[in-house]
Amino acid sequence: MAATQIYKHGDQAYIVLRQKMIFTFAKTFEADPDMELVQMYMHWCGADHVLRSQTHFMFCETIPEVEFEEIDHES
Repeated sequence: MAATQIYKHGDQAYIVLRQKMIFTFAKTFEADPDMELVQMYMHWCGADHVLRSQTHFMFCETIPEVEFEEIDHES
């Protein structure tokens, strides 16, 4: 089983499901990526967010923030 990669971007944390080179979604190495293909791939792999580095797209699942509730031990 592969290790789970967690990526923190600003105040939000993500589970990185997959990474793909940017040129994977372009017609040529010099062309801009087709963002419609990126979105289709995102939905296919079950991601809800895509982050981009200089070389890769990271297809991620957002880790929801936990809401804490104070516990009253006197009850």
